[in-house]
Amino acid sequence: MRTPCGFGSALNSRAPQSLSSTRRDRSSRRSPSSPHGGRRPPNSRRMSESVMTAVTVVLYESQDPINIGAVVRAMKNMGAVDLRLIRPCPYDLNRIEQIAHDTRDIVARIRHFDTIDDALADCRYVVAYSGRRRAAKWARHTPRTAAVELLAHAQHGRVAIMFGREDHGLPNDALDRAHAVATIPTTEHFSLNVAQACLLALYECHLLAGDATKKLAGPKHAKGAPTMEEFELTFRDAEKALEALAYFKTRSPELIMRSMRALMFRAEPDARELLLVRTASIEVLRTVERESRLAVERALANRDVAREAAERDEPQLGEAPLGDAPHEARAGA
Repeated sequence: MRTPCGFGSALNSRAPQSLSSTRRDRSSRRSPSSPHGGRRPPNSRRMSESVMTAVTVVLYESQDPINIGAVVRAMKNMGAVDLRLIRPCPYDLNRIEQIAHDTRDIVARIRHFDTIDDALADCRYVVAYSGRRRAAKWARHTPRTAAVELLAHAQHGRVAIMFGREDHGLPNDALDRAHAVATIPTTEHFSLNVAQACLLALYECHLLAGDATKKLAGPKHAKGAPTMEEFELTFRDAEKALEALAYFKTRSPELIMRSMRALMFRAEPDARELLLVRTASIEVLRTVERESRLAVERALANRDVAREAAERDEPQLGEAPLGDAPHEARAGA
C-alpha cells in the first residue's frame, strides 16, 4: 500500500505504510466505542451498526478527483464507510470534503493500495462492475442480484464492490479476482460514470438491508380517514349543489350520485380532503342562493324604475295630453 504523490502532508500523515501494519495498528487501537477499529476522526458522527458497514468500495486507478468525491457522497447516503483506492490520481482531501459535505468520517478512513490483491486481501466476496460486453466467463449479475450475494456474505465478513478507470473500466486481471461481475442494465447508449454506478450498486444493497433510516415525511396537513358520517354529509351537500345548478335536468340523480360515491371511495381521501369537497359544495349552494336573491332584487328594482317612468309619462287628471293644443288656440291661429 502506498501514498500517491501530490496528496499533501495531511494525507501523508494519515496513509498507512503497509496492509500488515494497518491491521496491527487497527487491532491495537480497537475499542468498544469504535467497532470498526482505529481512532475516530474529530467531529465525526457515530454511525449506526448496519451490514452496510461491511461493504467496501474499491476504485481502481481513479482519474478524476471529482468522481472520488461523488463516490464518497454516495457512500455517506447509503451507509457504506470503507473506501479503498488503487493507484488513484492525486487529489486534495479538502476538495473531497467540499464535493461531499459532512463526510469527514469516511474521508479519514480512505486507504490507498499499489495492487488489487492488497486492496481485496480481507474480503470474502467481491463483485466487479463492468459495462463492457464480454464472453460469459464470469458469473453475471445485475445490481439487484449482486446485492443479494453481497449481503449474504457480509454476514460473515467484509465484501467489496469494485469499479474501474473512467476511460477503460476494469482490466481482465481485476475481473479475474472477482467472484462475480455485475452490469447495470441500460440502453445501448450507456454513459454512467463511476459515481453513478457506485450509487446504484450501493442503493440496491442499502434497500435490501432495510437500512433506510431516513423517514419520508408525510403530507404537511395529513388527517385520518374520514368516517362514514362525514362521507354521507359530503354526498348530501354535493347533491344539493348539483341540483341547485340544474345539473340533474337531463341526468338521473341516482346514477350520478352512485358514480360520485364510487369515485370518492376509490380515491380514499383523508378527512381534510373530503372536507374540501364538502365546503366547495356548500359554497356553490351559497353562491346560487345569493345570485338568485340578487336576481330577484334586480327584477324588483327594474320593475319599480319602469313604474316610476310610466308614472312620469302619464298625464295628470284634467291636463291635455302632450301635442294636443286647446281648440281655441287652434282657431285663433
